[in-house]
Amino acid sequence: MPNISNRAQHMPASPVRKLVPYALKAKQQGIKVYHLNIGQPDIETPETALNALKNIDLKVLEYALSEGNIEYRKALTEYYHTLGFADLTPDNFIVTNGGSEALNFAISTLCDDGDEVIIPEPYYANYNGFTSTFNVHVVAVPSSIDTGFALPPIEEFEKKITEKTRAIVICNPGNPTGYLYTREELQKLAEIALKYDIVVISDEVYREYVYDGKQQISMLDFPELKENCIIIDSESKRYSMCGVRIGCMVTRSKKIHDAAMLFAQARLSPVLLGQIAATAAHQNDGAYIRSVREEYTHRRNILVDLLNAIPSVICPKPRGAFYCVAELPVDDTEKFAQWLLEKYSHNKETIMVAPAGGFYSDPELGKKQVRIAYVLKEEDLKRSAEILKDALKKYREEFSL
Repeated sequence: MPNISNRAQHMPASPVRKLVPYALKAKQQGIKVYHLNIGQPDIETPETALNALKNIDLKVLEYALSEGNIEYRKALTEYYHTLGFADLTPDNFIVTNGGSEALNFAISTLCDDGDEVIIPEPYYANYNGFTSTFNVHVVAVPSSIDTGFALPPIEEFEKKITEKTRAIVICNPGNPTGYLYTREELQKLAEIALKYDIVVISDEVYREYVYDGKQQISMLDFPELKENCIIIDSESKRYSMCGVRIGCMVTRSKKIHDAAMLFAQARLSPVLLGQIAATAAHQNDGAYIRSVREEYTHRRNILVDLLNAIPSVICPKPRGAFYCVAELPVDDTEKFAQWLLEKYSHNKETIMVAPAGGFYSDPELGKKQVRIAYVLKEEDLKRSAEILKDALKKYREEFSL
């Protein structure tokens, strides 16, 4: 038998997907599973994007440019101009196969083996996978459910900075918490990045979906970070087109851009058909974004209110994205989530949640928490909350909690 690399053996499993076999088995037994575990929107993709794919008139599906085709990079440039960043040009963008590849490019451009990135936790679980691939260490700074997962004190970040620190990674608004950073919090990050000459990698793929009259503040709003900032963006959640695998890395730093381009060239090109769909999605998209934001606001209000009405459940109301983290009155949400799929059903229905331990560097910190995605329609969210309430009661009785 061939040897398997240490890198593969230490690659962390996805906390969002590792319960999938149990969900499949439950479905085979005739149980309906409400998927609250994964951020796959049920919102329809913009018609402009779908029509662009249907009406492709190409004789050859050729390679795209390594940095992305100019038509799409122009669309991105115009989009960022509407956000207030009029100085950006197509040369500030590298188109990637989803936001995931943009993160890979950013980390591989900045970090060598054994280097470190600081991330406030809980954080998007795949950050562990991206860093593990390059033997980069995540240094976590815990936030608290008691503050709604606000940015930890900046002094805690400063304590973690060493000669190996290359970047601070944030997600704004956040996955898994939905927390929306304030300008004051981001200003502190900008100052510490400049003080120690490290880079802020800001994952802003949920930019459009912020609520309660708030607005997302981009790290691009801090021009002093010209050489110390990378933005990660993606069309997946913005336009409900996760399958097209189109994202981008944005930076004002020519040094960072040119280095990242070497990785872009090595992987040849981003998806051609995805760029065609994404370019079309950006046409006259204002009404689409407004309607989807309104729908997510409605879903958030319903779900979070229902969760907080369940005895001993704590769920801060998120200001962005379409996730929330809830603390449950159980001993271990990993065990509870598996029990939901293996041992429990309510009228032949159950729910699938993502245990939050996988969103922490120390799983114990998330042992009683779950991430829930409110990407289902209203009646399904109401039914899911009803199932959760019943399941918690029966689980606590069964295990004498």
